[in-house]
Amino acid sequence: ILTGVLVSASLFSIIVFVSGGNHFQDPLFCVFVVFSFTSIVDLIISLEEDGYISGFMEIYVREGEPYLRTAHGIMICYWDGIIHYGLYLAMIAAIGQRRNYRNLGLFWLGSLMMSIVVFLLGNLIGKYSSDLSPAFLFNLPYILIPVWAGMRLFQQPKALPCLSPEKVAEEQRKRLYQRPQDMGLVVVLLLIAAFTFFRGMVVLDCPADSCFEYIYQHEPYLRDPVAYPKVQMLIYMFYVLPFFCLCIYGLVLPGCSWLPDWSLVFAGAVAQAQFSHVGSSLHGRTPFPYQTPEDVWWSFLLTNVLYALGPQLLALRCLRGPAFFLPTTSASLLVVKKHQ
Repeated sequence: ILTGVLVSASLFSIIVFVSGGNHFQDPLFCVFVVFSFTSIVDLIISLEEDGYISGFMEIYVREGEPYLRTAHGIMICYWDGIIHYGLYLAMIAAIGQRRNYRNLGLFWLGSLMMSIVVFLLGNLIGKYSSDLSPAFLFNLPYILIPVWAGMRLFQQPKALPCLSPEKVAEEQRKRLYQRPQDMGLVVVLLLIAAFTFFRGMVVLDCPADSCFEYIYQHEPYLRDPVAYPKVQMLIYMFYVLPFFCLCIYGLVLPGCSWLPDWSLVFAGAVAQAQFSHVGSSLHGRTPFPYQTPEDVWWSFLLTNVLYALGPQLLALRCLRGPAFFLPTTSASLLVVKKHQ
């Protein structure tokens, strides 16, 4: 604890000295700097647990947070140390150059919240619940600070697209069959939603033969007593599945202005979740009975990669073609003013 406090204090001092305090006009700058430091710590933990380095965090992990030695713990440390760290650097650079970083921030928000929620719930109900120590409380700021940061991100102004009123009205008049890309996305989301529901029923011990066969022959990791995969599938079923249904609604009817922002949040969440789930299923730290069988590796990878790809394509669609999602009332007013 003392080492962490001293390093953080030194980091803040260096930033204040170098920047003269100009960056602190945006309080999220401080959040990204501190979290970038913890990302490096997580990367060191994952590299040490996989045997690439040694002698840095072994005592802390063994005595403080032994659940970080699980396959899931190692995977989320890799994601935090590589993807989150890259996002922190990009957002810090954007703040320094006074550029908009709202989209990056929303992707980071979804990724971090999914990571910490699954991690904390898995620790509380899994086989490591009896090994929790006061070090577990270090994870609470990862819940509170991102919630506050998310509120600030949603309050930031959006980058306005350079679209004429006629173009917006023309896009919003198109039916779904006139938009083949959106029709394809709807089909993909329907398949992903069905798969989400199926895996949710699997972890809820559905007695159907297909569920029994799937959990024993395709994804035995869902039975792992660490509980992370079970928590992940339940979050998918009760939170991500309803969002997929709302996305289909937003792709059919124009004017759903909430979809571009929330598609970024869920794209980050699903990307992080699928990376951790796939990596943990194949990692050597997962006990052999719960590892994915070699004869189904390709089907397992294909389904899970496509599952992760769907929300990314949706977010990309919203960013590259925002006209369909602008509020219909605003679009109508723009057309009227243009004619006047």
